[in-house]
Amino acid sequence: MSETTPKLRPELDGIPTYKPGRPAAAGGPVAYKLSSNENPYPPLPGVMESALSAAQSFNRYPDMACTGLMEELADRFGVPLTHLATGTGSVGVAQSLLQSTSGPGDEVIFAWRSFEAYPIITQISGATAVRVPLTEGEVHDLDAMADAITDRTRLIFVCNPNNPTGTVVRRAALERFLDRVPSDVLVVLDEAYREFIRDPEVPDGIEIYRHRPNVAVLRTFSKAYGLAGLRVGFAVAHEPVADALRKTAVPFGVSQLAQDAAVASLRAEDELLGRVGSLVAERVRVRDGLVEQGWTVPETQANFVWLRLGDRTVDFAAACEKAGVVIRPFAGEGVRVTIGEHEANDVFLKTAEGFRKEA
Repeated sequence: MSETTPKLRPELDGIPTYKPGRPAAAGGPVAYKLSSNENPYPPLPGVMESALSAAQSFNRYPDMACTGLMEELADRFGVPLTHLATGTGSVGVAQSLLQSTSGPGDEVIFAWRSFEAYPIITQISGATAVRVPLTEGEVHDLDAMADAITDRTRLIFVCNPNNPTGTVVRRAALERFLDRVPSDVLVVLDEAYREFIRDPEVPDGIEIYRHRPNVAVLRTFSKAYGLAGLRVGFAVAHEPVADALRKTAVPFGVSQLAQDAAVASLRAEDELLGRVGSLVAERVRVRDGLVEQGWTVPETQANFVWLRLGDRTVDFAAACEKAGVVIRPFAGEGVRVTIGEHEANDVFLKTAEGFRKEA
């Protein structure tokens, strides 16, 4: 009998591997991890107690409907329960959106560079990725994105703030763009960093969704809420889209521990806002410091900064690691640096200053 291998979908050929931020090396010189946009603070008050309580029932399946979390979200954001869907982080929900809307022959539009999962989950679905370059100011080129729409377009991602540049799309520009998008094309406002926004001209996607049936909003508990290790995110969308997300979600994908921790985090919002405020203040300090050193740094509304370094990217990342911080390089393009502890930010600023002087 001749040996054969199982037939796999050809769409999987050449899919790039998602590259998570490197961890700090155990026992090595690296002391700080600024590569994954994690929250440096420990869980919010009440979250650990909730998680420990849920851990006592590991032998049971979680609530597949995420009933308590869904009710908490519906109350917190003033939306119907039927307009909500949960998943394993916002990227898990994003993949369900692709499964629900797009397949071979369809097109998915997003800015580039943007969240690196977009081309991966698009290719997995069998659809064609249409990457629209950012403007020189590292912002979504919404006019070019609208021009790229064809009769094959099924979904458009708008990452706001954009990962990895931190730049934002403001209200007037977004509304003009949405007016150009056909009503049968789904626009996904990916707002993983919503809580860090301080620009009053950046709209809350949930307010946009209320009067636009073809808009869905992604949110996550991984960033501001500090639950990156528990993998829980959600979408707010009109009922046909939300219902499709619930159909395509992995059964029992969100653990009970994650559900209960998310509810506890929502109920600790005052503490959350204080922590986010501290990170925003550090963000301003870091960006101002870089600008004073002579770097060109886009205005950021996320919990990270972006430096476009081109062919110096890998060397800069190596210099940071040698100094004691791991950052996220995108070879040939630039680096994304998470805002971390005050001490970590100091090490990064000192390294950036020395690198610039040597260059």
